[in-house]
Amino acid sequence: MLAIDENVQIPFTELDFSFARSSGPGGQNVNKVNTKVTLHWDVVQSPALPESLRQRFCKKFHRRINKRGQLVISSQRYRDQGRNVADCIEKLRNLIAEVAVVPRTRKTTRPTRASRERRLKEKKAKSQKKQQRKQPRVED
Repeated sequence: MLAIDENVQIPFTELDFSFARSSGPGGQNVNKVNTKVTLHWDVVQSPALPESLRQRFCKKFHRRINKRGQLVISSQRYRDQGRNVADCIEKLRNLIAEVAVVPRTRKTTRPTRASRERRLKEKKAKSQKKQQRKQPRVED
């Protein structure tokens, strides 16, 4: 079980890992060992997420979710497979934790009288400054 918090726990059976050869430095080992890890998780069909959390997740990370509704995360930071698997899981945990907190709804407020007066005063000052830049008109 991948425990995000007390409400969200994802079973490892929902996570699908695939492995490939990693790019970058590593000498001859790169050509022999599949160290790159790609994690596929079906966000849309997962029963582990509450519906409100799923909607926030899909809205925020819609670019990371493919057309089949799967979140795709890859890691090739480390030179061994186990650490890259752990890195993918940590990335997933961070993504879910990012949207787990319900955002507070904004209460509409009105600008104060002093702030409105300051704004108008600044607009007049800027207008005066621009008026002074103009060349004086020659009266005939």
